[in-house]
Amino acid sequence: MFSTSRSRFVRGLLLAGALMAGVAAQAQEAIKVVYHLSEGIPQASRAIQNIRNHLAADPKAKIVVVTHGLGIDFLIDGATNQMEQPFSGSVADLASKGVEFRVCNNTLVSRKIDANKLLMETKVVPSGVAEVARLQAREGFVYLRP
Repeated sequence: MFSTSRSRFVRGLLLAGALMAGVAAQAQEAIKVVYHLSEGIPQASRAIQNIRNHLAADPKAKIVVVTHGLGIDFLIDGATNQMEQPFSGSVADLASKGVEFRVCNNTLVSRKIDANKLLMETKVVPSGVAEVARLQAREGFVYLRP
């Protein structure tokens, strides 16, 4: 009888330890966030500031910016914000902190924009909306739309 109780106790301790290890591992994983941009320069300006604030609060966050439609405009070489400040410096700074910028190829084709006109920190993906869905469904990203 003593050995049965002791055996249950040991199994309980092992299970509790395994659960605690799992919780600790989850607590240390970086939060993955996809910022979805499709509305143009004002939205991009908000997003840049949101991402800076996000990284200041959580430097380990894994952030991917997915753009399509008018949302790609800030990633075209020479683009400026409402105060005529170029986006290129902000994009380069955020990219150096691990932020990824993805541009919809469907938008490039429909708007007849050459991918060579994009900032070098960008990556072209086949479809912006499909990329947002993939990141959420398959990679566990949280969705934000500034």
